[in-house]
Amino acid sequence: MQRSQSEEIESRIDWGIIFCVLLLALIGLASIYVAGTHDRQQVSVVRQVVTQLAWYVIGTILVIVIMQFDSEQLWKIAPIAYWVGIFLMYAILVFYSRSYYASTGAKSWFAVGPFTFQPSEIMKPAYILMMGRVITTHNSEYAVHTVKNDWQLIGTMVLWLLPVLISLKLQNDFGTALVFCAIFAGMILVSGVTWKIIAPVAAGAVVIGGSVLAMVTSTVGRRILEHVGFQAYQFDRVDTWLNPAKDTTNQGYQLWQSIKAVGSGGIMGTGFNNSHVYVPVRESDMIFSVIGENFGFLGSILLILLYLLLIYLMIRVTFDTKNEFYAYVSTGVIMMILFHVFENIGMNIGLLPLTGIPLPFISAGGSSLIGNLIGIGMIMSMRYHHHSYMFSSNQEFH
Repeated sequence: MQRSQSEEIESRIDWGIIFCVLLLALIGLASIYVAGTHDRQQVSVVRQVVTQLAWYVIGTILVIVIMQFDSEQLWKIAPIAYWVGIFLMYAILVFYSRSYYASTGAKSWFAVGPFTFQPSEIMKPAYILMMGRVITTHNSEYAVHTVKNDWQLIGTMVLWLLPVLISLKLQNDFGTALVFCAIFAGMILVSGVTWKIIAPVAAGAVVIGGSVLAMVTSTVGRRILEHVGFQAYQFDRVDTWLNPAKDTTNQGYQLWQSIKAVGSGGIMGTGFNNSHVYVPVRESDMIFSVIGENFGFLGSILLILLYLLLIYLMIRVTFDTKNEFYAYVSTGVIMMILFHVFENIGMNIGLLPLTGIPLPFISAGGSSLIGNLIGIGMIMSMRYHHHSYMFSSNQEFH
């Protein structure tokens, strides 16, 4: 019996991914409501929730639209999306919101009346698409991986990454730069680059990272780092991360309050909307403190398991489609979401420094939500379009 067109379309939609994102959205709206209810700034709770809901509606429309693009169409728009994103990333350096810069020290937001927009969040999926195209093109030209052509691939990818990192440096947005580096690293791992390169580079990164951390904790080391671009607020974040209870500059207040809130939740939590610990700006970067306090250790574990389920479903879609270009794109999206979750939860419980990284699909903020939903739309496109496009040197999508 032949299936109807509507049944055929439904079979091509990954309802598991939709279910996970929907649950995360509900958790996010509930958490924003709790944060707003206990916000000392007395911001309208209804307005916060309705605004986030409106962003979800816009994001859902974008997911539906992006699902209609198959791999060939995504391939064609990759460079367009990348260069539009780069244009916005540098335009923000001139047209940034002065009020946001005064409060955050970062030139990362456009502002038109009550509407704000962070171009770096939209740049993330655009960058992922472009890197997927770069890797696929390289691998179609070099069927066999050698140290020489693998270094060539890495060099090409670095050249595409540099304009983004330079812009973020000028914006004073170190946290977002880390996200792009995580995406870059994840896509390198699945690109087929030989371990003869990856192993020593990873070891070198660990040594450099450890050396920088050691330098941050010494006066002489800080003077050296200041000469290569490190700023006072970055040192303050490391100090508050290492000793939040001993902070005397008020820089560690937010982190210390978040740790207390999560700890006060215990195993079962204090109950929905039953918060006793004040955490500044908890509706965005510190939203996990709401979940930890209200729903405790068990609620936090369930949230993490929900994220892991979403990641698993995205990986499964990638294997089912067997499309090389899609595989690299999905890796970038997975790394983007995974790094956000790891960094946000880590900084909320004091394991990592504060970096201003939102919790995907939960933290308040339209730009981040739209960027993540665009990534989900690209993943959904894989399932929606059954056929695979096998990229080879004699088949060009450009």
